[in-house]
Parts: sequence; structure tokens; C-alpha cells
Amino acid sequence: MNGVSQTNEKVEAKAFTTSDIWKFLIPSLIGILLFIVPITTEDGITIPVAYLAGQINVYLGEVIPAMTVMIMALSVIGSLIAITIKPALITKSRYLSTLFIISPFWLVARVLGTVFAVMTIYQLGPGMVFSENTGGLLIYDLIPILFSTFLLAGLLLPLLLNFGLLEFFGALLLKVMRPVFTLPGRSSLDCLASWVGDGTIGVLLTTKQYEEGYYTKREAAVIATTFSVVSITFTIVVISYLNLEQYFLHYYATIIFAGLVAALIMPRIPPLSRKPNTGYERTELKNETGIPSDFSVVKWGFHQAVTKAKKNNGPVSVVKEGVQNVMDMWLGVLPIVMAIGTVALVIAEYTPFFTYLGKPFEPILTIMQVPEASEAAQTMVVGFADMFLPAVIGSGIESELTRFVIACVSVTQLIYMSEMGGLLLGSKLPVSIVDLILIFLIRTCITLPIVVVIAHMIF
Repeated sequence: MNGVSQTNEKVEAKAFTTSDIWKFLIPSLIGILLFIVPITTEDGITIPVAYLAGQINVYLGEVIPAMTVMIMALSVIGSLIAITIKPALITKSRYLSTLFIISPFWLVARVLGTVFAVMTIYQLGPGMVFSENTGGLLIYDLIPILFSTFLLAGLLLPLLLNFGLLEFFGALLLKVMRPVFTLPGRSSLDCLASWVGDGTIGVLLTTKQYEEGYYTKREAAVIATTFSVVSITFTIVVISYLNLEQYFLHYYATIIFAGLVAALIMPRIPPLSRKPNTGYERTELKNETGIPSDFSVVKWGFHQAVTKAKKNNGPVSVVKEGVQNVMDMWLGVLPIVMAIGTVALVIAEYTPFFTYLGKPFEPILTIMQVPEASEAAQTMVVGFADMFLPAVIGSGIESELTRFVIACVSVTQLIYMSEMGGLLLGSKLPVSIVDLILIFLIRTCITLPIVVVIAHMIF
């Protein structure tokens, strides 16, 4: 079985102390409550971390855009100093060198993101850069959400990562995730955190696991582009915007079914299937071990989890790792999201590029008997720029069937440059812009027929 080291050796069940067991249970339960357990708020269903991030935005809303511009500027200044002056403080620190010593391409992207952010804040230069549908949408709507989500998720992620919870889930779901999705059992938690919370949390979790050697390049790329699913909250926003709230249960069931079919197919075909089964270059790959014959699934998961929790170095190391997570995402990802997101939205708003790209879908939708096919065609590709754009464009379409198709397809495509695409490209995950384009188009081709068939059954 690929990626699993089988062992017939007898592993003795260790006698854990009560203290060892609590060291696994308490942080893990807090992590589950914060990242996994859904709560109902006046804005809908979410998770505590996402809710708390929203509260930070409420109290700091007006100052966050200015703060993020300063963070982006610090990212650029730090990179320029690291690359030109090469101070020992940075070059001798593995963490700082990884953060600031970057390739020319990513340096240009950081500079561009910072310039776009300054132009938007002060409304300088061409209006297409800072309009409310391009740079303004990012700096005032999306970036503040990412700022607060990265802050809380980054600080609190060690609760999921360092105290055995992933080891426990990995053992429980090893026999499901590996044969069905070609992935380690522990990846199930990434999916769950994305599903009830936010796809960005899933990407952050996947990135940390990849950097620590728990995923191969192929596994990390599959998980990030296939299992960092859209949150329940966002799906409600989309269906409400398209005035189809009464079909929410049909809509969400369709998303789950189409998403599962895509998750079965995508890891087994290029470009994801061609990713190497090697680990992150800066760390040693940790193979997922099989369950010894003298252990039950639950007992082995518990054994692995408590063993992991015992190795934790205490609260100081947890806080240090949490702060480093936050700085990684703030300095490394925010300017990239701003750069890539602004360019993508300017192209979508001010050029016919996506209209032309959508033309091939017009005859396909016509053959599938989707009403108003010409109006719906561009929504099949414009979601690559931003996931909400198909709903905006499709809101004027009269046919409920067509609006239902647009709502489902836009959510199951997953890859959109204004947030997820920028996040993936800004991370250390092994995906390129070409990969993202191909994955987006393949996911569209897989999910569109499924969605249309179900839509015809409903309407």
C-alpha cells in the first residue's frame, strides 16, 4: 500500500500515566472545540475560530487595512535586506531565512502586492486597481478576514498538530483515506476543518503537515486542492445571493456528491498523479505506519496519540510555534494574495478575457439543455478569478435551474485566485499556476455534468 510502512513487529502497549493521557486529551479537545465543532451564530453556521476572527474584524475593522499594508511593507523590506545585505541574523536562522530569502519571482509578487495595497488605501493611480470590485474588495473585505483568521488559526494550530489528535484520526481513518483517496488517514482532519470552518484553515493545516514531513508532495498537493473545501457559511451566502434558499438541502447534497466524485478522480489523474512521492526538502519524510496485528484501530490510535503528546516541549514551544505560524502567513501570504487577487479581478472586471474563455461552454450547456446557456457560459470560468463572481454574474439569470447549476459548480471548482489560489501559490506547497489552471478546468469538467443531471431531476 503506497505511503504506508507495514510492520509485523510486535509493539508493546506502553503504560501511560494519567498525566500523559491528559496531555493528549485536554489540548486535543480544546482544538476540536475551536476548529471542528460547528456553532450557530446570527450569520449562520461556523466554527469558534472563524467566529472569533470575525469579532476581531468587528472591533479592529477600520485599522486592519492599514495594519496589513504595514505588514506587507515589512515583508518586502525584510526580503530586500535578506537578499542584498544578507545579515547573519537572517542567514543563520532557518526560520528567518525561509521567510525572507525568496526567489526573484516571489519578491516581485510581494512588491506588487504591497504597491497595489498602498494604491488602494490612498486611491492612487488607475481606478481599475483600487475599485470596490478589485483592490477595494481585497483590502477591505478579504484581507481583513485573512488577517484575523491567520492570527487565531496560526496561534491555535499547535493544539491540533502537537498533541496527538492527527495521529489518533490517522489510525482511525487509515483504512478509508488511503484506498479511497490515496491519502494518509490524518488528512481527514484537514478536510473536516475546511468543511465546517474555512478552506484557508485547511490550507494552513496542510502546509504545516507538509513542512513537518507528514505528507509527500503529491499528498500535500491533492489535499490542498481537493480537500480544502468551501465552508458551509460561504455556500449559504452563494445560494442566498442567487435567491435559491428554499433549495439549500438539494444544493448542499449536490455539492457533497459532486465533490466526492471529484475527490475520487483528481488524485488519480494528472497533474496531481504526477507529483513526486517525496517529502519537503527541508525535513525528513515520516512514513505512515500500518496498524500492528496485536492492536485494535482505536488502541493503536490512542497509543500513537499519547506518545506524540508526551514529546511536546511545553507551553513555551507551543507559543513560539504559534507566533511563527502567524508571521509565516502574514508576511509570506498576504502580499501574494493581494498581488495575484488584484490582477485576477482586474482581468475579470475590465477585460472580456473570461467571456471569451467561457465561449466553449456555451454549446456544452446548450447540449445539456441548460436554459440561458450563453449568459451562463462565462460563469463556468470567471470563478477562477473569485469564487463569488459567478453568483454576481448569474444573479440576473431568470432560470432557477441555471442559477442552481451556477451555484453548485462555482463552489465545487474550489480554485479561485483572489484567495485560495494566492494562498496556495504563496505557501510552500508544491503547486504552480499551471497546476491550478488545469485543476480548475478538470474539476469543472467532472462536476458540471453531475450537477446538471441532478438539476434536471430537481427542476
